[in-house]
Amino acid sequence: METTPPIAALSVQDVAITGERKSLHPYVTVRVLRWAHAEKQIVSRPVLRYMKVLVALCILGSQLGYAETPSEKQNPITAIDIALEPDTTMIDHAQAVNARLRKAFPKGFVLDATHHPHISMLQRYVHTVDLDKVYDAVGKILVDEKAAGWSLKAFKYYYIPWKDIGLAGIVVEPTDDLLRLQQELIDAVAPFTAETGTAAAFVTTPEDPDVNKPTIDYIAAFVPRATGKNFNPHVTVGIAFQDYLKKMLAEPFDVFTFSPAGASVYQLGNFGTARKKLKEWEFKP
Repeated sequence: METTPPIAALSVQDVAITGERKSLHPYVTVRVLRWAHAEKQIVSRPVLRYMKVLVALCILGSQLGYAETPSEKQNPITAIDIALEPDTTMIDHAQAVNARLRKAFPKGFVLDATHHPHISMLQRYVHTVDLDKVYDAVGKILVDEKAAGWSLKAFKYYYIPWKDIGLAGIVVEPTDDLLRLQQELIDAVAPFTAETGTAAAFVTTPEDPDVNKPTIDYIAAFVPRATGKNFNPHVTVGIAFQDYLKKMLAEPFDVFTFSPAGASVYQLGNFGTARKKLKEWEFKP
């Protein structure tokens, strides 16, 4: 009885050894021929049919995103967030709401050292090799800002729906200073931006390995969909089921004011969270 060559197992081992997500179909014919030679087998029609099916599956897998393209390997992309760091007044409010949401939805994230409360001014895909140039461009703009003296008003909750859950935030009233700063950042970073990216551009961990498509698409469309007249400055505070969030939004909101304490460039994680601080600036009073 003819045995089927262990192509799939060998190909998976290649991936495990190299640590790369390779497209498998270029290896298929070579693997079969090596197996046939080693086992002194003639590749019959059933095996050839097996090869055709496997090739088709491998090609499909590469089209669905299993394989990294040569361009991605040679020109890595980073998903960044240029953000304002709020003072302790906003941080305290954000952490209190986050604790409330985690009681209602324990699977949600904790606002901590790897999920920083922040106000996103600009989210973009940039070429990783140009990150130092991005920092220099942003720093030149921030050096002339007196943002520590800004009085910003938090006035309501909101959430972005996704399936049966929602990503909630505290909304900040847009000001002329915020809009001006945002446009200056857009112009400064434009030479270093990439049109889009993949999950590889984000921070992932074994505990949080995925980046959902809405997050990937949101960064690509941030300019112009979340800028200028569409700018909705906010501090993300957590995740919960939409039914719970609707009730929370219906509650009275205690308006409060706060000020920016600094600015940072973060590498983004899933749901647009600020996962890894890459560069920071402190605002002086």
